[in-house]
Amino acid sequence: MPESRTIAILGGTGALGSGLARRWAVAGHRVLIGSRRREKAQEAVEALRARLPATCPPPQGLDNATAAAAAEIAVLTVPYAHQLATLEGVREALRGKILVDVTVPLKPPKVAVVHLPEEGSAALRAQHFLGPEVRVVSAFQNVAADLLASDGPIDCDVLVTGDDREAREQVLTLVRDAGLRGFHAGPLANAVAAEALTPVLIAINRQFKCHAGIRITGVPDS
Repeated sequence: MPESRTIAILGGTGALGSGLARRWAVAGHRVLIGSRRREKAQEAVEALRARLPATCPPPQGLDNATAAAAAEIAVLTVPYAHQLATLEGVREALRGKILVDVTVPLKPPKVAVVHLPEEGSAALRAQHFLGPEVRVVSAFQNVAADLLASDGPIDCDVLVTGDDREAREQVLTLVRDAGLRGFHAGPLANAVAAEALTPVLIAINRQFKCHAGIRITGVPDS
């Protein structure tokens, strides 16, 4: 059993946040699901509890700011259009903590076309907005939410980027706890690669009616 952490999933009522929440709760972590409305978060928690073994730490549903304040590590799983507005409401609560940013800069309706923000990537945008008091780490952009919600193994690797190696290492532990293989992929500037791959994978998924991911080859399994 891994060391238990308190993880806030901000905007965690969607498919991606719920999938991560379930996997981390099964791994023994205390999960706080955050939302703009506490009631919506509590509804998501009730649905999550129905899928969890009784031995799991009970998840909680809170508003985003309360969840961020109570957490050791926060994970942002909102759409790109809501990224900065969500961070504005939790900026003070995140000081001194790690934020795992899962945001992909998708621009509907052309979500299969690469779009990069002025800052270079959504992760860099978050780091610039939050400042150096928050250690932003980018991860999980290339994993389908449907796969995270499943009970089986996931044939997909996770690229983890960030300017603080110790923060990246903590996030890699969470990647493993979610049942995936993760890799140090360099500084936060490299998040652009993972973010830009997501529209490419969306295009492949549409063509083959699948949930394509990425695999890093040529390295030994750990």
